Amino acid sequence: MTTISEQPEVQQKKRPFRTILFILVGLAVGLALGWLLLTWLMPPSYHGQVINAQTPVTNFTLTGSGGEPVDLIDFRGKVVLLYYGYTFCPDVCPATMVELRTAVQELGSKAKDVQVLMISLDPERDTPEVLEKYVTHFDPSFIGLTGIEEEIIAASAPLGIFYEREKGSAASGYLINHTATVMALDKRGQLRLLYPFGTTGEDIAADLRHLIRE
Repeated sequence: MTTISEQPEVQQKKRPFRTILFILVGLAVGLALGWLLLTWLMPPSYHGQVINAQTPVTNFTLTGSGGEPVDLIDFRGKVVLLYYGYTFCPDVCPATMVELRTAVQELGSKAKDVQVLMISLDPERDTPEVLEKYVTHFDPSFIGLTGIEEEIIAASAPLGIFYEREKGSAASGYLINHTATVMALDKRGQLRLLYPFGTTGEDIAADLRHLIRE
């Protein structure tokens, strides 16, 4: 039976335990806050090749679905993934589009802050209707752009995109040898990252999360 005289001793034993508990909780909170602070302040490590562009990519106008003109600057405020290819491409283009679809799916609700644009390097065969059907097969949000040869050159040359026709089979007629990189533009329209062919959608998505937060 505990007497009144023993109660202060019990309380004194509890106080050191509570003090230690408060200290441990404080340390845990401090470490968590410190980790979050370092995560936000430290420069991110990107999977793509970093490009330190100081100015936005030169604007261009091409033709979208329904024959409507589309400007690159229409997408300011979003992270843009630019890919130059063509719908008749037998391997590289569809493989790249699959990875871009994966990247967008990985972002979940944040996908609304990203726009994938595929620019055709084969305007002869890629009409707006053909291109729209092709890109939306991979994801309904993807946009395909085409135009006359001069417009394609104006949209590709400043970014160093190379392409040329080469002889194909009797069935294909011709194929197009082209640069197969994906370009990531930030919300200000500045070129930030380059992804070589074969970069996974998961790696692209990890980088996009950083660009979306900026």
